Amino acid sequence: MLRTRTRGLPDCRPLLADPDDMTLVFQPIVDLAGATVAGYEVLARFPGASGPDVWFAAAAEAGIAAELEALAIHKALATVDSLPPDTFLTVNVSPHILGSEPVQHALAARPDLRRVVVELTEHTPVHDLAALRRQCDDLRNRGALIALDDAGSGYSGLQQLAALRPQVVKLDRALVSDADTDPVRVALAEMLGEFAGRIDAWLLAEGIETPAELAAFAQLGVPLAQGWLLGRPGPGFAPLSAEATDLVRAQVARARLTDSVAGLVRPVRQHTPDDEMPVVPPVVLLGSQGEPTGLVLHDPRTGEIYQAPVSLRVHPTTDVTEALQRALTRSPAVRFDPVLCTDPSGHVLGLLRIEDLAAAARKSR
Repeated sequence: MLRTRTRGLPDCRPLLADPDDMTLVFQPIVDLAGATVAGYEVLARFPGASGPDVWFAAAAEAGIAAELEALAIHKALATVDSLPPDTFLTVNVSPHILGSEPVQHALAARPDLRRVVVELTEHTPVHDLAALRRQCDDLRNRGALIALDDAGSGYSGLQQLAALRPQVVKLDRALVSDADTDPVRVALAEMLGEFAGRIDAWLLAEGIETPAELAAFAQLGVPLAQGWLLGRPGPGFAPLSAEATDLVRAQVARARLTDSVAGLVRPVRQHTPDDEMPVVPPVVLLGSQGEPTGLVLHDPRTGEIYQAPVSLRVHPTTDVTEALQRALTRSPAVRFDPVLCTDPSGHVLGLLRIEDLAAAARKSR
């Protein structure tokens, strides 16, 4: 278990006899595309059988809600230097007490907040969004990212999304649960995902508990996920288990095959400068380094064989609709020419016909 220093921590008596009565656990947040842990959410745990919600509610009744949250923040920030490489730590803060003296003092204990995501929960309405926005901007200036929890759970949440422009948007559990069987939940999640993309934020599906739910959000292209299926909260920064890694990779691969252009790629002849020109198009012309430089195509209307530039290249994981939209926005002279499909190193994998893309896009609707 990661230990933290208790000297100088907020006084939470009489609720806690000792600051060490609060311990921390860490739940992995998974990058679905890479099947790796992107970060950890830190969660507070207390003595006895009562959950943390009960303890924080009791603190609010006792008038020490800010002190208890500040204690959790102090302890959490003390673990940042122990994070595995290329991961972040998500720390929960109630937005209505973010500006309180105990919470601000706790956050000031670590001036450099890089690798820290301050997650705002919205269980209590915020009456001064302008002040909250200033507080968030101050945290961003110190390197932190801002996350908004339970997005889509109510009007106040939509107001905070618009006002705060968070870098991470966490879907409300109500939109995640049974999403595989409810197209309305999927549609709402897709809408929030589009909004997140517009403000350059990551969408995080929280509370994933079944392979079917994971499949639904992999199909949507959600970048981050969290839940018992992927990893339960534990006392340290645990890596993704082999079972969870295999599951994520399988679901993401299946989603890519369903929605991507990979299944539409047609083989094509490739002509290097040293080859004799084949007589039957289509042909991809390659340069001296193996790079695609042009296409030899056949015009079905005139029977003419002609040479065209490489006007669009896509990766095999590119979404079908995206590839079609990009193809149809090319100049009129090449708008209906095939699209070249290449791997990340630029090697030619084949061609995509516009009619194949259009048919696949219609089926996906």
